[in-house]
Amino acid sequence: MASLASDRRDQAVRAAVEQGLLTGTEPVTALLDISGIRASAAALTAAFAAVLPAGTPVLHAFAVKAAPLVPVLRLLHEEGIGAEVASPGELALARAAGVRPGSTVLDSPAKTHAELREALALGISVNADNPQELARIDALASAAPTPPPPVGLRVNAQVGAGAIGALSTATATSKFGVALRDEGARAWVVQAYLDRPWLTRLHTHSGSQGLSLSLMSEGVRTVYELAEEINAAAGRQQIDTVDIGGGLPVNFASDDETPTFADYARLLRREVPGLFDGRYGLVTEFGRALLAKHGIVLARVEYTKTAGSRPIAVTHAGVQLATRTVYAPDSWPLRIAAYDAKGRPRSGPAVVQDVAGPACFAGDLLAQARALPLLEQGDVVAVLDTGAYYFTNHYAYNSLARPGIHGFRAEGADGSRDGSGNGVRFVTVRAPQTVEEIVAESGGGYREALL
Repeated sequence: MASLASDRRDQAVRAAVEQGLLTGTEPVTALLDISGIRASAAALTAAFAAVLPAGTPVLHAFAVKAAPLVPVLRLLHEEGIGAEVASPGELALARAAGVRPGSTVLDSPAKTHAELREALALGISVNADNPQELARIDALASAAPTPPPPVGLRVNAQVGAGAIGALSTATATSKFGVALRDEGARAWVVQAYLDRPWLTRLHTHSGSQGLSLSLMSEGVRTVYELAEEINAAAGRQQIDTVDIGGGLPVNFASDDETPTFADYARLLRREVPGLFDGRYGLVTEFGRALLAKHGIVLARVEYTKTAGSRPIAVTHAGVQLATRTVYAPDSWPLRIAAYDAKGRPRSGPAVVQDVAGPACFAGDLLAQARALPLLEQGDVVAVLDTGAYYFTNHYAYNSLARPGIHGFRAEGADGSRDGSGNGVRFVTVRAPQTVEEIVAESGGGYREALL
């Protein structure tokens, strides 16, 4: 799979140059591999289908925050993937993409009355984060003419942190969920379910990038054991669905897609067998693992120079796109692939050099002291594995514009189907932001407001 993906990438980079997606006025653009996204969605559904009895209810809900793009949500919806949303904006995107309420899950540690009222009225399942939120749902449910849609409670299994603290949500003091190991918390959770027969789901999520599969499975096992305890106390199977969250880490070091969804599903089946015997429905909330490997940022090298005898390639992709990489490069390293001005893979001996972004601060570096074929003015750099949390979660430093995003299909090496010369066809996912749009969202219509 990795070699096929890299072949498609090389075709796409060359086609992007030949078809004018990179220009003097649009020196940075982003690409999404449609075939790769479809393959990841199929791999996810197949992985859990292989370890669950036939007919087990399963909802794979894509974490919209990873790529809040309506066409992406629509593509995933067509592949049988729902949406996990955490704000009114994300819910609006999911609805615009045609994702059904029954395939949507609302999570957030700070849901307002209005958000909860809308979700329950639409029939969207909700995971309450804390006792105060659950009290709000009590009031809304009691006033509603019909029973609420599926409602769950998020618990923090407190199993510990992974390699990236900011993305570890099952620490002793995490802001998410009910801290299960705090004094009296477990008993409160059990009683909360006994007091609410309509509370039928249980949710946990131990974190994201940087977590080991063993730590993730420990969190799932903890919540399964809690579900069993609650059902025993209720004398019936009150909890019928467990939401295990997402968080499968992504390999940013090579084209290999490891670990796989199948690796994780098999581990869970082995470590938490009772969750996979058909008694419980399952919800997952993967984001990065579905999209990261299928996105590329392309940027022109505007200038090359040296400082301290080290070459520097100044590009148009930097902190506005790769915010996490620029501010925390050790936790979020990205691969850079070098192409010449015609979009062909650049060859030559590896030279240690910096790849810099356009922002006006010294730390705006995509890669520091990286060994690459020596980049030249007019070349193209491809920033790999950026399909999730990169070109969609824009950081408007220096009022740099959001790039255009294009999906691509590689349709054959001879290009006979579209005449492009290499068989790649592009579709617009999001148009590039204009300077007029930047002015408008920066208060341009209220110029005199402070006078």
